[in-house]
Amino acid sequence: MTDKKPGDYSLEEQLQGLIENLDAYISQYHGGSVELISFDGKTAEIHMGGACEECPISPEIGYKWVAGSIKQLFPEIENIKKA
Repeated sequence: MTDKKPGDYSLEEQLQGLIENLDAYISQYHGGSVELISFDGKTAEIHMGGACEECPISPEIGYKWVAGSIKQLFPEIENIKKA
């Protein structure tokens, strides 16, 4: 257990926490995955894996949902790109 308060986490730690929660949802309900590959303070690079890579509807749907979630919660992140 940690004594950190919400404001004690860096932007990257907060972003990683969001990605981990999105990954758990995507994994459980869709058989896919999402991973944070890199973050330089302005650009987040993510990898969509599992069923998301070969989505029968569109491989872009999962990416757009993840990117939209990131932009909504972290508007200071300027770019989200696929790895």
